[in-house]
Amino acid sequence: MTTLEPIPVAPGTSRPTVSVVIPTFRRDDLLERCLRGVLTQDWPAESLQVCVVDDADSKTTPDVIGRIALEHPHHQVLLFGGGRRGPAAARNTGWQAATGDIIAFIDDDAFPANENWIREGVSTLVGSQAPAVSGRVVVPIPEAPTDFQRNVRSLQDATFLTCNAFVRRAALEAVGGFDERFEVPFREDTDLQYRLEELGDLVLRADDAVVIHPAPRGKFAESLRRQRYSMFNALLYRKHRARFREEIQAGPPFSYYAMTILAGAAALGLIRRARAGWVALALWAVLDAAFFVRRVRGTEHSTKHLADMALTSVLIPPLSVYWRLRGAAKFRVWFA
Repeated sequence: MTTLEPIPVAPGTSRPTVSVVIPTFRRDDLLERCLRGVLTQDWPAESLQVCVVDDADSKTTPDVIGRIALEHPHHQVLLFGGGRRGPAAARNTGWQAATGDIIAFIDDDAFPANENWIREGVSTLVGSQAPAVSGRVVVPIPEAPTDFQRNVRSLQDATFLTCNAFVRRAALEAVGGFDERFEVPFREDTDLQYRLEELGDLVLRADDAVVIHPAPRGKFAESLRRQRYSMFNALLYRKHRARFREEIQAGPPFSYYAMTILAGAAALGLIRRARAGWVALALWAVLDAAFFVRRVRGTEHSTKHLADMALTSVLIPPLSVYWRLRGAAKFRVWFA
């Protein structure tokens, strides 16, 4: 167990220093909304620092930062290049360059729900021995959302998200920050949570520290592109096997494997004009239809969205299996 020292307060004040780290990637309009929410917090400017890490090294983001910095001359707003290494690496760049004793993480597509976000998160952390605090994430979606919007809404159920987290700088130093092998925004926050809790105390919740995370409709067939994220389940499993099986996924997605095997068997059988090919095709069709129905239940039923669901319901299982197995090979772990 690692004993963390009490969080000091800034000289001449009764509050600790806070650095807000915001990774961004070509979303200037969303970044501007996020920054305005952060810079209007009920927290003294002399105890607040904002570190934006531009992982796209965009030519336009510096203009956004410069304009907002001029509007808030008493705040320190800094911009760093991320080198296109992913959000985990961008957050490491931000907190390592920051000077605050508490690092508050928020993403560019989220924003504080009110001016008390920092105060509520910090007060919960300071009054505890916890290495970190996770705030509450609210994802507003329409009554009949798209599949992508419904997936984004699942963020509300997560136990620790770096779009709303307050972490002791000393705790980040103790665990070495984020694992930069997580190259996409997936599982890097869960990995950090598990390693922080290995210091000896659990991450706490601060339900009054709220951020809003709007859910866009998502591009057509967006779910196919995101199947690549499945690869990083293998890395999380390699590092935290017991907790992965207890809290993330009890076992392999057998239905995905069954559909993939049946699709392959059907294709092979039909090429050979074997009866078994038609049997495999029929079984695959039943499983795929059930998968499609589960996904569209309670979602938007526009023609475009239903076409999206039909196409992706066919392709998600084999793509997911491919990326899971590729992750197992990449991270050298028996993982299915």
